[in-house]
Amino acid sequence: MPTVLRFDGLRVVIYPNDHRPAHVHVKGAVGEAVFILNCPEGPPALRESYGFNTRELSRIVSDLASALATLCTEWRKFHDHY
Repeated sequence: MPTVLRFDGLRVVIYPNDHRPAHVHVKGAVGEAVFILNCPEGPPALRESYGFNTRELSRIVSDLASALATLCTEWRKFHDHY
C-alpha cells in the first residue's frame, strides 16, 4: 500500500490492486476515509468515512483538491486508467 501523499499526520494511500473509479484511502490515528478523485478535473468526493468528524473531512477534501493533479498521476502509475 504505497503512500502517495502525507499531510497533517495523515497518509494518502493508493492500493496497487484496487478497482476503479480512481480513489484514495486517507488514514490517520482517529480514522480512515475513502475519496473518489473524479480525475482529472475533480473535485474529490467522500465515499465513506470512519472516525473523522465533519471539520476534519472538510480539511481533508481541501488538501486532496490542492493535490489532485499529483494524485491522478499517481493513480495512473498503478492502474493506467481512471
